[in-house]
Amino acid sequence: MARKVGTAKPRSWPRPRVVWITRAQPGADATAERVRKLGLEAIVAPLLEVRPIADAALDLTDVCALVFTSANAVAAFARRSDVRNLRVFTVGDATALAARAQRFAAVLSAQGDVSALASALAARRRELPGVILYPAAAEPSQDLAGALAAIGLDVRQTALYETALITPTEALTARLPEVEGVLVHSAKAARALAAWLKQHPAPHLAAFCLSPQVARPLSRAALAIRVAAPAPNETALLSLIAPA
Repeated sequence: MARKVGTAKPRSWPRPRVVWITRAQPGADATAERVRKLGLEAIVAPLLEVRPIADAALDLTDVCALVFTSANAVAAFARRSDVRNLRVFTVGDATALAARAQRFAAVLSAQGDVSALASALAARRRELPGVILYPAAAEPSQDLAGALAAIGLDVRQTALYETALITPTEALTARLPEVEGVLVHSAKAARALAAWLKQHPAPHLAAFCLSPQVARPLSRAALAIRVAAPAPNETALLSLIAPA
């Protein structure tokens, strides 16, 4: 079973030299570049693949704002619609950056998690007289639509993409004894990793997770350590493997 380690400094775990990036593309390549800038070797081997839902219906009737919880959601919406004049609320800064890159002008980042995003929208409810459109994955990791409905906001959740599991390559399996750390960005990837490790034990491996929720599926995995980032964003995640 993995030994859970807190995030207090100085850290009590060794810094990995070879890091496995499990997140889906295109984000995996961006993460790998940041890891390499820390002086570490990055191995890109996603456990998930993002696929658009071809027949998804996108209804913008009475929509006054958009909410995005990932850059994948931004990209999925941008492929389906050229509307850019709606207000945008995002879960964090990386998603906000993706929205601005798609030419959305009015973008506000909650700089946190789904709860922070719901709170940001609740604080501006008088400015949101219509429907809030939530472009989402087919299986969202958290119930943002439920959280918004619970505070009296009119939300329309629309699944525009799905994430499919990918089996790690033979090349990754062959290098597993050298891999010292793995970055996990989602609970779905964590579940896939936990299942794969049952067949490919790696008790030397340190798992660095985006949040406690992401880390939870790895609680029974045979890992050296399992650490959650101090905040649910990639900068905080990478701080766990940055030079001391």
